[in-house]
Amino acid sequence: MTFAFIRHGQTDWNLHKRLQGATDIPLNETGRQQARDAVAGLAGGGWQAIVSSPLSRARETAQIIADGLGIELGPAYDELIERDYGEAEGVVEAEAEERWPGKTAPGIEPIDEVVRRGRAALDRIAEDYRDEDVLVVCHGTLIRYTLAELAGRELPAIVNGSVSTFGLEGERWRVLTVNDEPLEDLTPED
Repeated sequence: MTFAFIRHGQTDWNLHKRLQGATDIPLNETGRQQARDAVAGLAGGGWQAIVSSPLSRARETAQIIADGLGIELGPAYDELIERDYGEAEGVVEAEAEERWPGKTAPGIEPIDEVVRRGRAALDRIAEDYRDEDVLVVCHGTLIRYTLAELAGRELPAIVNGSVSTFGLEGERWRVLTVNDEPLEDLTPED
């Protein structure tokens, strides 16, 4: 069983470096093109299913990829929603860092809770799609820290439209690629 996390395509808030978190912001045209571009890298990969976060930017990215690969769009999983940034949502990242250093804004969801949700989502998807290879479209922070937990190391920020693969070997997930790059090729400064 192989899974791939795909970060949704770009939104206007991504473009302007605003923290969007759980706020439901749609894709922009660049984001739609990023989703179409992802299809080329995924074609021929034997993917059997695609699921996503319920937020529109993830659902639209997943639908574009599903259409491009000729597979049916599966369900949305609430556990895949992006980290809630509390009062920092909608604020430009640099301003948020000035106001709340280290992402300490009131109401922000702790990273360990994001990882717990990410792991719970993987367990549910694995149960729902036994032995199938599944694409999972969701969000950068959830992908980054869930994969970091699985890999046992820090990982770089996740790029819009990028693919990160991992497989279930027995009872353990093994991270294969991050941002379309083999895990072993990533250096700490990536």
